[in-house]
Amino acid sequence: MKLIFKALAHLNKLLLPSMTKNRLDLNEASKFEMLLLGWRTFVTKRALD
Repeated sequence: MKLIFKALAHLNKLLLPSMTKNRLDLNEASKFEMLLLGWRTFVTKRALD
């Protein structure tokens, strides 16, 4: 199961935009940007456990 999340984390890094490079302000983020941030956080946390 951990291998699946590691692969997903790698795909996230390749395909999804970086929130920190774009200097995303969480107070002004759209719901879609918050969804992407939550997804990336969820996958990364699962890959590291």
